[in-house]
Amino acid sequence: IPDSGHKYYLQFTTEDYRSGENAGSCLATVLYRKTKSPPVVNIKCMSTKDQKQIQEEDNRLYQKIRHQTKPIIGNNIPDSYGNIEPALEPVWALAVAGSSYIMWEKSTENLGYFMAQVKSVKQWIRKDDFIEFDYTVLLHEMPTQEIISCHMRLTWLPGHPLKVKYFCASENQGLEDGSGMESGSAAGILHERGANF
Repeated sequence: IPDSGHKYYLQFTTEDYRSGENAGSCLATVLYRKTKSPPVVNIKCMSTKDQKQIQEEDNRLYQKIRHQTKPIIGNNIPDSYGNIEPALEPVWALAVAGSSYIMWEKSTENLGYFMAQVKSVKQWIRKDDFIEFDYTVLLHEMPTQEIISCHMRLTWLPGHPLKVKYFCASENQGLEDGSGMESGSAAGILHERGANF
């Protein structure tokens, strides 16, 4: 698009990150603007699961975390052999959802990111029903092969948007704040600036 940037039209399928099962198909347009701002994404997905099933899975995940007797603390998820302790799987699932916001924000036409590892995670105990975690996540930058370290504060309650604040060691522009547009499984993530930890 003259004076704007390059626009891409995509059709793709998604899969459940745990089971590998087909989770649905999507149509999307992605506009990479000439400025350094994040891409403009319009997306429509048809899920193979109905909304009730998604909400039930979110509630199971939430209840696993909520019923811990003491705050969850973990390091190196997965470990050097690629293993994740079953007790830490819910924490990993939230890290995948939260870090996807960071990856979207930082991606360009020439750079992409994958979450390589949760280096550390600590749960904060709250007086309300929300769950909150501090993460240090390692992102694998492609094609440079660099590993980027990001601190991420994540807050979530089923039926409410996932909220993510982050700071990556490689950038100097300060904290970024993001929050989901839809409830439940952090589908659809929206950008908001200016919040502090």
